[in-house]
Amino acid sequence: MINVAGVISIILFYVLILAVGIWAARKKPPGENSEEEVMLAGRSIGLFVGIFTMTGGWCGARRRSATRCPWSSVSDGSIYTSGLVWCQAPFGYALSLVFGGIFFANPMRRQGYVTMLDPLQDLFGSRMGGLLFLPALCGEKTSVIFSACVAVFYTLFGGLYSVAYTDVIQLFCIFIGLWMCIPFAWANEHVKPLSSMDVDWIGHIDPEYYWFYVDYGLLLVFGGIPWQVYFQRVLSSKTAGRAQLLSYVAAFGCLLMAIPPVLIGAIAKGTAWNETDFKGDLTPEGELTSDQTSMILPLVLQHLTPDFVSFFGLGAVSAAVMSSADSSVLSASSMNVYKLIFRQRASEMEIIWVMRVGILVVGVLSTVMALTIPSIYGLWSMCSDLVYVILFPQLLMVVHFKHHCNTYGSLAAYFVALLVRLTGGEKMLGLPPLIHYPGWDAEKEVQLFPFRTMAMTMSLFTLAFVSWLSVFLFNNGYLSPESDYFNCVVNIPEDIRRVDEPSEAGEQMSVLGGVPGRMYGAAATLVGPDESAGRVNPALEPDDDDLDDPNDGPTPLFGTSNAPPPVQPFGKQTAF
Repeated sequence: MINVAGVISIILFYVLILAVGIWAARKKPPGENSEEEVMLAGRSIGLFVGIFTMTGGWCGARRRSATRCPWSSVSDGSIYTSGLVWCQAPFGYALSLVFGGIFFANPMRRQGYVTMLDPLQDLFGSRMGGLLFLPALCGEKTSVIFSACVAVFYTLFGGLYSVAYTDVIQLFCIFIGLWMCIPFAWANEHVKPLSSMDVDWIGHIDPEYYWFYVDYGLLLVFGGIPWQVYFQRVLSSKTAGRAQLLSYVAAFGCLLMAIPPVLIGAIAKGTAWNETDFKGDLTPEGELTSDQTSMILPLVLQHLTPDFVSFFGLGAVSAAVMSSADSSVLSASSMNVYKLIFRQRASEMEIIWVMRVGILVVGVLSTVMALTIPSIYGLWSMCSDLVYVILFPQLLMVVHFKHHCNTYGSLAAYFVALLVRLTGGEKMLGLPPLIHYPGWDAEKEVQLFPFRTMAMTMSLFTLAFVSWLSVFLFNNGYLSPESDYFNCVVNIPEDIRRVDEPSEAGEQMSVLGGVPGRMYGAAATLVGPDESAGRVNPALEPDDDDLDDPNDGPTPLFGTSNAPPPVQPFGKQTAF
């Protein structure tokens, strides 16, 4: 039976969001089509909108799979089937925002990067950056047909302006819509008291699952950091300090937004479904079957609340889907590898048009995948794992230990992480495990050993060790300079070098011969404050601790001394 009120609610909501998205697109200054303007809204997102788009985009984009969202307690029935203790996502992703704010938001924003892949590209080279793009892209694709169409339409014209302002509306709709449903569902005559011993909505952890539990917890915390949907909000902030503040406030917002889904999941657990007007299949105990637990939220709205309440509740569901769709479409398309791999000399306008085509392509492919792939959750689960085991160690090293890694270490770490993760298998994708690690549960076909965290740790170690080994072998003559295929240790071509001495005009400059590379942060000031490729917004509000003494003169590229910089064996530009 079709819920007519729910259908009307969804249609009205889509019209509202479309109108807001088109209105927000008009906030983009006329004629401003730079990468910063489209991808990062000119780094002019205010504090209020920034908090809401960070919280809304993070919660919405994370709802795509059971292990990756504050809404997972409802969307996949984890509260209903396993209990609150297994609903790790709200706490894990809140901590990921905190750690992201502490260790990544400030340095990334200070450097003025445009996407999460920029520091990886700068250190490891364009093509290695393109290779690291693959797990990031897979993690960002998610969609539902109509939501994708609407989201693609306003994202295409407004970029982050439209996504940010629609996130504000969506967050309000989600929060108000779900909270409106809770009193009515809780007071339904077919719902037992949640304090009753017959209702186990807390759950428990068996001792043999402790390491499995820790493995997924670490995946949520640290694997939740290297996502473009997060860094897009961080890099759109006016200052580095504000980027950190948004991360901390959004962490609190994630916990706050998780309360309604948790309560709805607990209410569903305490419902005697055989006494309601629900006509679907039930277990002998009168509970929902495993195939129906993914529909917990709409079932609660339809069978435990009045029609006018479900009207607003289904609007909240649409808001969550839409928030996921627009954030992911823009995030995936903004990580543009067209310039990295195919046309390093592409103009900024060419990049913008490629990004617009990318928005359409990502929207179409995501919709096709949603309709054709049997296990969307299994696919997202694998992609999320790859983000954790591949991208996190690489991003950590590049941001904080860039002088201890190079392209050789990056490539080796990439394949080590990929191989170790694939050996663990993925049941939902029909991928059998090649290795049964200690604690293998043959009955449930589950790896209880924390092999994901092992893969991440091995990748981190491989990146540092192979980078060190390559420098040792080349610098000590064990390998000839001609063997430096990636041009990142000793075989540095003349057209890939950094000019250390000031020019006659008293300025310093960076040369990447033949292939003009991006410049960020302090280096961007060398090409003028109005140069959009310099990643510096003229209206940027500097942090207090960033203000230099005006009498100090130009800031040298390699510190405060005019002497040539020391040799940096790991941090050089590469041709690969």
